[in-house]
Amino acid sequence: MPKITFVDSLGEARTVDAEVGSTVMEAAIRNAIPEIAAECGGGCACATCHVYVDDPWGKLTGKASDQEEDMLDFAYAVQPNSRLSCQITVTEELDGLHVTTPDRQG
Repeated sequence: MPKITFVDSLGEARTVDAEVGSTVMEAAIRNAIPEIAAECGGGCACATCHVYVDDPWGKLTGKASDQEEDMLDFAYAVQPNSRLSCQITVTEELDGLHVTTPDRQG
């Protein structure tokens, strides 16, 4: 099972197991990761699961879709490596993924 490390805005890291085929957001919610609100439940209809994808993982997580880019317009402190965690599907290749959460969502 792939492992994902979430680093919160205070620098505390939490590594969790993530089920292949689920999303990074679902792994966060299942493991009560702070700073991931996921208010829309993964429908790409809000920006409350915003994360920063650490290098070099950006290539493996892929590029944001147009819909995701539109939602990121509503996110706090967007950076070039910003993604919505509901739009990143967990694969075996993402074992070891590191993401950081902003200090607030939306």
